[in-house]
Amino acid sequence: MNLARILTQFIDFFYIRPIRKIVPIQTFRYGVCGGANLVLDWVLYFILYNFILKEQILNLGIVAISAHIAAFIIEFPITFYTGFWLNRNIVFPGSQLKQIQQLKRYLLVVCGSILLNYVCLKLFVEIATIPAEIAKIITICITIVYSYVMQKRFTFKISK
Repeated sequence: MNLARILTQFIDFFYIRPIRKIVPIQTFRYGVCGGANLVLDWVLYFILYNFILKEQILNLGIVAISAHIAAFIIEFPITFYTGFWLNRNIVFPGSQLKQIQQLKRYLLVVCGSILLNYVCLKLFVEIATIPAEIAKIITICITIVYSYVMQKRFTFKISK
């Protein structure tokens, strides 16, 4: 039995009756996988920033990078790949697109999410004068919907 099948069965175990009436299985899997990848992101960032980089500037000789940016640069490729793997193998396993095409599209959607975060935060905080904490929550909700729709209809679309 492969890892994707084991993880899918584990996630599906928690897809219980009250949830089934409200949330489709694919959306449930997307939420669980996205949430797990987010927790991995936070844990990696915390460990890198506090224990590996020790909150110090990373001096590479030709460039010095602040600890908070260095931690992001180091953890991003890890969580990018785990997010791609989880989406490809657990959430959207039926896509017939080639893996390299999916990976390129996934990168585009992730870049779009980063841009959407930036634009929404600028708009909500600086133009609409919504408090930053509230703006971030609204932005996260918008980004989740954008990401799910794009992953389903673009990155991992199923040919008909």
